[in-house]
Amino acid sequence: MVLRGTTTIGVVCRDGVIMATDTRATMGYFVAHKHAKKVFSIDDHLGMTIAGAVADAQTVVEILRANAKLYRYEKGIPMPTKSAARLIANILFSSRYYPLLLQAIVGGVDGEGPRLFALDPLGSLTEEKCVSTGSGSPIAYGVLEAEFRDGMETKEAIPIIVRAIDSAMKRDSASGDSFDIAVITRDGYRELDENEKKILT
Repeated sequence: MVLRGTTTIGVVCRDGVIMATDTRATMGYFVAHKHAKKVFSIDDHLGMTIAGAVADAQTVVEILRANAKLYRYEKGIPMPTKSAARLIANILFSSRYYPLLLQAIVGGVDGEGPRLFALDPLGSLTEEKCVSTGSGSPIAYGVLEAEFRDGMETKEAIPIIVRAIDSAMKRDSASGDSFDIAVITRDGYRELDENEKKILT
């Protein structure tokens, strides 16, 4: 399923996970916001991207954040990436008769290493090594499938992700303005700052 706005990307590298999004929010043909947040830190080791209806997506992000904190508090360990993805899948599936308009990517680094999961609005859950969602995804896939290789280090993969998101922003009218990139490794969740992004473009 391709929703009518946004480009989001997630890839698994040898040492971590990279997630990237554009920052344009649209309402039909109207650009509603030029610096919308579409990639979120859920916990130190866990992140999520969103595509779709903003209210639905933000609600799911907050539910997942609260549950990740509760999991850490009750069990004394971070929530596994697959458990986080399964929780969102259950929320989306339970709303299937009145669907939440959300396409998400959940990624993180846990005891099983770097992992990435893609979810559609009805709760379908698939584990991926390289995935893109939103209306700009066909353009992003053109770059990713040509250049991204399994087993890359995050340092090697970041320039490829930037090229993929930049290509989508140039050719998809619902994607654009700027981009955000999050890198999750054993050291935690980190988003590239403006200077780092300028060097890469």
